Order: sequence, then C-alpha cells, then structure tokens
Amino acid sequence: MRFRLTRWAGLLAPALALALSAFGPDKAQAQTPDEIIKRGKVVIAIDTTVPPYGMLDSSNQPAGIDIDVANLIGKQLKVPVEFVTVNSPGRIPALLSNRVDMVIAIFSITPERALQVAFSIPYAGQSAVLIAPKTTSIKTPDELKNLKVGVTRGALEDGALTAMNVPGMQLLRFDDGPSTVQAMLSGQIDAMGGGDYGEIYLRKGSKGEEYEQKFPLRAAHFGIGIRRGNPELLQWLNTFVYSIKNTGELDAISRKWRNGAPMIPLPVF
Repeated sequence: MRFRLTRWAGLLAPALALALSAFGPDKAQAQTPDEIIKRGKVVIAIDTTVPPYGMLDSSNQPAGIDIDVANLIGKQLKVPVEFVTVNSPGRIPALLSNRVDMVIAIFSITPERALQVAFSIPYAGQSAVLIAPKTTSIKTPDELKNLKVGVTRGALEDGALTAMNVPGMQLLRFDDGPSTVQAMLSGQIDAMGGGDYGEIYLRKGSKGEEYEQKFPLRAAHFGIGIRRGNPELLQWLNTFVYSIKNTGELDAISRKWRNGAPMIPLPVF
C-alpha cells in the first residue's frame, strides 16, 4: 500500500505543479490585505469608458471617481496600484480568473452578481435612466414600442429594459459605453439607457439634436467587487469605505468629478 501511495504521489506531483503554474506569477491570488501588502502591489480592474467614473485624461492616463478611490486604497495599504482595464462584461471574469484582486468599475450591486462575487458596502451610486433627443416625446416605457433602444451589454440599464419586455422594442447591446453613446449620436438608435450623469448631455447628434433624461429605469449603487470567500479583505474594504465617507474624502472626489455635486446618500448592509 505504501508503494502504491508513493507511486501515485510521484505521478500527481508534476500534474499539481503544472496546475499551479497555470496561475502564473502575474495572477492576482492575494486573498487578504496582509497578502497584498506582502506582495507589494494591489491589482485593480477599472473601466476607462464610463466618465466621470473612469476615463483617460489628456495624458492618456486613467482618471475619474473610480480611479481616485482605487488610488486611495493603494495609499491606505501603502502599496502601488496596478490597473487592469476591463469592459462591463469583463469585470466578473477578471476576478474569477485571478487577474485582479478587486474591481472598481461602476460595479452595480445585484443579487445575480453576488452569486459569483462579493461586494463591499457602496462607495458611489447613480440612477440608470432612459435618454433620448429632447424633441422625442417618450414619457413611459410603453412609448418605446417599435423603437431601437441601445444599452451597454450587462450594465444596469440592460437588465432594467430587458425586464420591461416592451412589445416591439428592439434592444441593441453594445460592448461599452462610448459605443452606445456613438450609436445615439449617429442616429443608429432612437433612445438609450445610461447614467443620470454623463457626456451625452453635453453633446449634439448628427442632426444637431440635444439629449435629455426621459424617465428613470433603476437606481444603482456601486460596490468594490472581490472574489467570494475572502472575509478579511471584504471587512477591510468595508472599513475603508466607511472611513473615506466619514473623513469627507469620498464627497471631495464626487465634487471634483461631478461639477461640484456631492456624493449621494449611500446605504450600508
């Protein structure tokens, strides 16, 4: 029996080593704040296509509310922040594949997502709304019948408009926010789901039309996403969010990027 066990151990050892090597040295496998500090960096996924939360500045560097919050995490942990850029559908895969330690990318807290990842208490939020030209009369979901409506795939507005199930409405999904906005500006779609704050309100379409909010779709609160089963890291993040709310740092970030608008009241759970 001992010979057989030894033999199997010899056979399994190379396979185990190969499996572990698949994670690679660049994989973000840290599970606790201490492990992140020991490694010497925190790896955070961001989305740079969703101003004012994430964008690229004039030097082509990440900037915005989410990026400032991420940098505060690095400051509190006393380690550099390494950013990994993802789009909306790529946020959960980035976590589950161990590419990143956490996601800070207007990651709306939902029960469906919480089956796969864990969320901190909210650090920001906004409402998803229906946006269309000012000259278009849309007051209720029923008036979306036979219209083309664009959304960012997997975003809050995607779920809200899908659930409405308006007969005859054609829902077109795009991979990121800029693509959805461009479809609106070019006239490819009649309306779009988006945030209650964004660049679409500052721009004009191909025919000179201006845009406005028509009606709310769903309120959203954004949490910092991590892999499930990491209570120490989750507790540290909850403490971090609590702290920057109390010190006023979170409100200052909101005012910096939202034209002086304070951070909305945020729930805890």
